[in-house]
Amino acid sequence: MVRVLLASLMVLAQAAQAQVALPSVRLPGLPTVGLPLEVDKTLPAVTGALDPGRLQDLRKLRVLELIRRHPTVIELDPDGAPIIRSEVLVFSPSEAIMESARAAGFTVVRERVLDGLDARIVVLRAPGRTSTRRALQRLRALNPAGAYDFNHLYMDSATGSSAAAAGAAPEGGSAGAGVGAGPRARLGLIDGGVDTAHAVFRESVIHQHGCAGSQAPGAHGTAVASLMIGRSARFHGAAPGSELYAADVYCGVPTGGAVDAVADAFAWLVRERVPVINVSLVGPPNVMLERIVRMVIAHGHIVVAAVGNDGPAAPPLYPAAYPDVVGVTAVDSRQRALIEAERGRQVKFAAPGADMAAANSSQTFSTVRGTSFASPIVAGLLAAQMNEPDKAAAERAVADLARRAVDLGAPGPDPVYGYGLVGGDVRPEPALASLRE
Repeated sequence: MVRVLLASLMVLAQAAQAQVALPSVRLPGLPTVGLPLEVDKTLPAVTGALDPGRLQDLRKLRVLELIRRHPTVIELDPDGAPIIRSEVLVFSPSEAIMESARAAGFTVVRERVLDGLDARIVVLRAPGRTSTRRALQRLRALNPAGAYDFNHLYMDSATGSSAAAAGAAPEGGSAGAGVGAGPRARLGLIDGGVDTAHAVFRESVIHQHGCAGSQAPGAHGTAVASLMIGRSARFHGAAPGSELYAADVYCGVPTGGAVDAVADAFAWLVRERVPVINVSLVGPPNVMLERIVRMVIAHGHIVVAAVGNDGPAAPPLYPAAYPDVVGVTAVDSRQRALIEAERGRQVKFAAPGADMAAANSSQTFSTVRGTSFASPIVAGLLAAQMNEPDKAAAERAVADLARRAVDLGAPGPDPVYGYGLVGGDVRPEPALASLRE
């Protein structure tokens, strides 16, 4: 049975090799066992053939491969989630707490001053040969009232894309739906880097943050951004031509997606007063991230997040599962929830997330699949109703979108589709992935 499971995971991981994801991984050495599945099937076909309960193992394989390649900087926490080795986070510590930490042998690695949120996160390094787990326990024992946690790594919530990618579509006017004429909507994105040179961003204003001012465009961030604001003759996102504030939290480094980088991105978007923020990243619960998300929402911002693709029976993923975050699931062209999409109270809306194309790097497109690509559509729709951060306006915008949603599944809100389907007309044709100029 174990060998069959490993072989099943190998098939799934091989099918996902062309996925739009950061970081890209190679499959670790696993024993091969013949199964009644062809290894060259596309990911949608494979996910339909495997037990949905095993879908979360694909992300686990990505994590294990990341650790195999960078064992000196990344490890697992006691629950199996990836963390930066020897780093522990402290939320807005007093000087007394810092003095106690230094006396116990901890050193400051870096500090994130979160202007706009009136907070800061200090990253401490564990003393000597103390394990990261033991270091966290020691800090909590020094001051039980403080807020401490691991520096978890958050990964993109894509399932995959096809290997096909080709020349960009011929440019021209808008392809129709979206915010239309009028003032530009303003959206925030916390993800990988965006290839701003892609033709679908020609009419957009994009502000970038992170990576010490350098740029590290990635396929996942580019795809998500295109579904938010992209526009060309045959392509449009949910808010085409809008103004995007894109924070890169990966920067092409092994420790990309760390909590302190995500916190810094949120703080930047709060300072810039961007009303709607999309996060197509998933990971475990984290004390620092939860506090930051609560503060951002309290400031009147809408946080939209992908619910993840670990399967319908998997535990909730974060930040989508935090209170008041707008969690988004994905449906295919037949309005069916993706088999890999998570379910639960965190699901607020469903949006297209399969059988469609998104921008890739180097003026290309790829077909995409996963809740990562549904979340930006919901964010774009909400941004059309929000000019500035405002808690009351945010609640009205979400309630209005819920009224306009197409009820799917059981009558009323449900754990599969939430309030229902929105943005059904934002499904760029898959043929773009094979189109050449």
